[in-house]
Amino acid sequence: MTRFDEPLIKALDPKTAKPLESSLNITTVGELLRHYPRRYAERGELTALDALEVDEHVTVVGEVSRLMRKPMRNRSGTWLEVEVVDARRNAIYLSFFGKVSHVIESRLKAGTRAMFSGKVGRFGRGERAKWQLNHPEFELFEESESSAAEYAAAPVPIYPAAGGISSWVIRRAIGIVLDTLGPLPDPLPEELRSRHRLPGLADALEAVHRPRDQGDISRARKRLRFDEAFVLQAVLAQRRQAAAAWPATPRPRRDDGLLTDFDGRLPFQLTEGQVEVGEEVAAELARAHPMHRLLQGEVGAGKTVVALRAMLQVVDAGGQAALLAPTEVLAQQHHRSITRMLGDLGTGGMFGGTAVTLLTGSMGAAGRRAALLDAASGAAGIVVGTHALLQEHVQFADLGLVVVDEQHRFGVEQRDALREKAGGGRPHVLVMTATPIPRTVAMTVFGDLEVSTLTQLPAGRAPITTHVVPASDKPHFLERTWERIREEVGLGRQAYIVCPRIGDLEGDEGDLSDAAPDSDEERRPPLAVLEVAPMLADGPLHGLRVEALHGRLPPDEKDGVMRAFTRGELDVLVATTVIEVGVDVPNASVMVIMDADRFGVSQLHQLRGRVGRGGLPGLCLLVTDFPAGTPARDRLDAVAATLDGFELSRVDLEQRREGDVLGAAQSGRRSSLKMLRLLRDEDVIRHAREEAASLLAGDPELKEHPALKAEIDRLLGDDRAEYLEKA
Repeated sequence: MTRFDEPLIKALDPKTAKPLESSLNITTVGELLRHYPRRYAERGELTALDALEVDEHVTVVGEVSRLMRKPMRNRSGTWLEVEVVDARRNAIYLSFFGKVSHVIESRLKAGTRAMFSGKVGRFGRGERAKWQLNHPEFELFEESESSAAEYAAAPVPIYPAAGGISSWVIRRAIGIVLDTLGPLPDPLPEELRSRHRLPGLADALEAVHRPRDQGDISRARKRLRFDEAFVLQAVLAQRRQAAAAWPATPRPRRDDGLLTDFDGRLPFQLTEGQVEVGEEVAAELARAHPMHRLLQGEVGAGKTVVALRAMLQVVDAGGQAALLAPTEVLAQQHHRSITRMLGDLGTGGMFGGTAVTLLTGSMGAAGRRAALLDAASGAAGIVVGTHALLQEHVQFADLGLVVVDEQHRFGVEQRDALREKAGGGRPHVLVMTATPIPRTVAMTVFGDLEVSTLTQLPAGRAPITTHVVPASDKPHFLERTWERIREEVGLGRQAYIVCPRIGDLEGDEGDLSDAAPDSDEERRPPLAVLEVAPMLADGPLHGLRVEALHGRLPPDEKDGVMRAFTRGELDVLVATTVIEVGVDVPNASVMVIMDADRFGVSQLHQLRGRVGRGGLPGLCLLVTDFPAGTPARDRLDAVAATLDGFELSRVDLEQRREGDVLGAAQSGRRSSLKMLRLLRDEDVIRHAREEAASLLAGDPELKEHPALKAEIDRLLGDDRAEYLEKA
């Protein structure tokens, strides 16, 4: 009998097992059985050929229309071209060369239906271009292990394949292990399966791989989709239980401390959302177990004020707070804004406030020593820094709160390193993001965190108008872009121009971790700050004060440029994405994003949030060479159409792999999600979360559910454990 965890090399012939491992990274029987069909072919159904993409490895079902033998160019002999059509008579052409072409000619006849597998390409130009597969593998339905009659009654699974192994080879391999599979422990308790009307795991795997009809497929998918959601939610429920058991020093609010003084000096009224979230945070800080809370909100929703009030509560209770920022520009901006908001409350010493210290990796030796001493002695109640805070020699007197800004920029180990500096107990943790997160993602990716959301914008935030500038189609629109900047500067305002690259050096791109997925290697290089800034200063923006800002500048110079822009001594800042988050210049009213198609949806939304912050109407112009109707242009049109970050986050998620969301990109491994789709399956995720929480509450160590524990161990052995624990 074959076991679920058995190495594939023992269960299958090496000629099959080795390509599965090398091409698809499938090494065990369980991984093979979790490699589900991408779709199913039905009798009379042919693949829609107009949905193909160049260089995609495809399996298409088609009907041979005609065979044509053609002369070779520049040499003697012939080659075989086979025309295959779909139901709408769209065609794809198969090319066969050499002696094998005569064998193929004897097997493929007009009217034959078959599956063809290979890497799809285009040949020819313009409207005359044709889809092509060179030397594809194929399987005639009449020659498959299923007879034509069986095929007429049962769907034929089409599997995600890769070069070196075809869909039907995968299907045969799965059939072999299903026929020899031993008893299969089920991770879902029987009473849970009964309540949700789900088949057993063995039955679901049989039905998804060898369905008799569409009903089999539907029932199997429902079960396997619930599996994925339930196991993930069980992991997160365990994490929540473990976090609730950790000790933390309570940091209750004082009525006569810095926080009360700070609130009394605020020049504006907190929004209802800020007050509500502030009360949630204050209550959790007062507990003897660490807070683990995600604070999300639109750009400019006032997250920093909420975080600062939490930091002051901790300082009032005798502790320290650390704010971890992903870039030096953002750390310096946070330090300036916190110091400005606190006023003399941030001077410390004899004034009765608390010192606010900045620590970055590029500080001079004297400044660094002073910052380290302030943190270690407790003289600094608030320490703002970059990755430099994570180094071993950085110590705190009593670290009570860790605030992580733009948490997706940090790895698990980095966050852990700071959290371990709290000494005996665990610090409270508040992570912030200005990238709105759909509820299903919050329940899954951030399932071990309590989630707070700020939806209101503080008074004084002006609306931002966004337009797409099609530079290639309408070059006069680009000319008008520079005129608009001159008009705004003429009114005493300032502008940002963002480029995706710094200069000519390889690898000097800005942070494009959220970059659009449809970049084309044949396109020109992305526009660079070091090219665009002088071009504009000498050309359409001649006479304006233009300066460049990017990550390769020395820290003092970066800070100097940012300070000059903040003081209004510069008119135009040409920058990379170093200004994406946290940079707050109320006088900036225009944002121009060059090569906007090279950025992701969420990143564009973040960038445009740098304008419209001081009561002035904001204008964001997205410059692109892509024509209307292309996916890249559609993405930009979506950004221009709405300021709703939550709506855009759904657009962003729909265009990205589920594995990116769950951290497979961070771990370098495949996503555990095969069936589940975070946007589509909200009800499944919600029910799974409720069931997992209930089960873990009664059996926290899963002693009564060994099969579920084994499945969780399998998942956590995939290098995603820490990501799921602290994402």
